[in-house]
Amino acid sequence: MKSFLSAMLCALALGAATQPQAQTCSPTTITPYTYANGAWSQNAWTSIEAGATVGLGPQPTSGGSWSWSGCGTSGSSREQWITPSATCNATVTYTNSCGAKSSQWFTVSVPMRNLTAVQLSAQMSPGWNVGNSLDATPNETAWGNPLVNQQLLNAVKAAGFKSVRIPVTWNQYADSNGNISATFMARVTEVVNYARNAGLYVILNTHHEGSWLVPTYAYQQSANARLAKLWTQIANNFKYYDDYVLFAGTNEVMVAGNYGTPTVENQNVQNGFNQVFVNAVRATGGNNAKRHLVVQTYNTNIDHGYNYFTKPSDTASNRLFVEIHYYDPYNFALNENSSIWQWGAIANNASATETWANESYVDAQFQKLKSRFVDAGMPVLMGEYGAILKSEYDPSGTYRKYWTQYVTKAAYQRGVVPVWWDNGYLSNHQFGLFNRSTGAQGFADLISTIINNAK
Repeated sequence: MKSFLSAMLCALALGAATQPQAQTCSPTTITPYTYANGAWSQNAWTSIEAGATVGLGPQPTSGGSWSWSGCGTSGSSREQWITPSATCNATVTYTNSCGAKSSQWFTVSVPMRNLTAVQLSAQMSPGWNVGNSLDATPNETAWGNPLVNQQLLNAVKAAGFKSVRIPVTWNQYADSNGNISATFMARVTEVVNYARNAGLYVILNTHHEGSWLVPTYAYQQSANARLAKLWTQIANNFKYYDDYVLFAGTNEVMVAGNYGTPTVENQNVQNGFNQVFVNAVRATGGNNAKRHLVVQTYNTNIDHGYNYFTKPSDTASNRLFVEIHYYDPYNFALNENSSIWQWGAIANNASATETWANESYVDAQFQKLKSRFVDAGMPVLMGEYGAILKSEYDPSGTYRKYWTQYVTKAAYQRGVVPVWWDNGYLSNHQFGLFNRSTGAQGFADLISTIINNAK
């Protein structure tokens, strides 16, 4: 009996060992094809004339099922024929015969509109920053924000914002030769597509690059080369996107820790960065030959811009913006350790306010921008502005709302596009407006203040 059981167990074990193993069901690789100008081509993007019809026909041609969204696509037919009136993005999901799913983006680009920068700027207010995400280091979620998603950008658009500024720190994803990771480029493209799907203008920049983008002669040659290399790659990736996508060359370029008046050297090198950026983008051709570009004042400071900015030469006419940022007065708007929490004519506690950056100062600063730039055909992007929450002093946010109302309106009335700095956090001493996961409004009253004073 014992030998019989042993034999049976041995046979069962042998049988189990020789049974075929279950195969893992892997997603199928989708090959994108587009039909335009009389022929099919293996591309995930195509450029067409306004009013033309384009076909989207990915492969494989059989064996599974398809589902589409965006750009006028619908249903489950593999081939889609659409006639877009503006650049758009479509997403297709393929489910293979064993149930594994894979997705592919398609971008259909139409020509740039014949709009000057001033005309375009009139359509962009107000704007909002998706800060501390793609600019976070060492990765998108490292600073506590979730991955940027379509629901968030849809909510920003639904709230009334017209533009989103996407700060991006690129160099951390580049190799020693300056080649940007294809995976990261694809992720930035995905977020840009979220914004475009939502109907938002996009301002895409380089952010937190201060370790190498230093405005001194010692750094000039290497910084120019690296800046040109980054922007050549970025521009080539987005060269067929329409004029709802703008590029902003840099961010707050300065000598680290020096907030004083820039030297002639600092001014010359920083103005040179702007020229390198414009040249690099224009050289890539496509829609970039006429894309609207944003260049910066030194440290995005209004006074430094008014006094020292040099407009880059450009092969395109009337396609340049200039960028400044605004967080005055510092102790009210930025300094979480300050007991300054009141602002402006409604302040009633002298020890809790500063008077140097009151309403008349705001008006004077934005009037400088109007006379120096806007009236000369170069609109101004206020790429960042905001005041932190100080709920320990002002739980209802009365003074923050008043500051926001006044600054937003003063900027907008003078041709300046206001773009609120949102770092993603809704807690005290922060700038957040939306829940980054769901898109829910964290401060509906402040959001409506921005929207209502930029129209």
